[in-house]
Amino acid sequence: MSSKITVIGNVVSPPTKNRTQNGSVTNFRMASNERRFDTATQDWIDGHSFFVDVECWGELGGNVAHSVSKGDPVVVVGAIRTHEWESEQGRRSRPQIKAEAVAPNLARGVADFRRTQRPVAAAPEEAPSGDDQGFPTSVEELVAGRDYVGQEETLDGVNPDLSAEPAHV
Repeated sequence: MSSKITVIGNVVSPPTKNRTQNGSVTNFRMASNERRFDTATQDWIDGHSFFVDVECWGELGGNVAHSVSKGDPVVVVGAIRTHEWESEQGRRSRPQIKAEAVAPNLARGVADFRRTQRPVAAAPEEAPSGDDQGFPTSVEELVAGRDYVGQEETLDGVNPDLSAEPAHV
């Protein structure tokens, strides 16, 4: 079981992408700074900073590596846990988020969002050609509004029982 968390802050280290046995992962560190309004001085006061490591797996990691830079304001949603390891100084730990989503903080700027383009699956070479049936055999043959080409026969020609009017009950 993991604890979900949303952290708003700034990226403090450039995202680095690595390949592992389990796939690719992109890691970066972020800081979330406490700010509060002091009514006595009528000014904003900076408080404590919370630093956390963020790991982004798979497609999210690739998108983060291409879209996020050091200094960017971000919103991260994911599962928080404590990363622990042994060092020369003894047992060490620090918080880490396994991100489900990383987004630019639009309260601090604008973004130019583009959906990830998915490659079109190519037909296997051993598949029979669709030319004799009138179907497109390549992406280039597809025409907007004409991605389906039906056969000349209709269902009632294939199954004569379908041509009868439905019985009214």
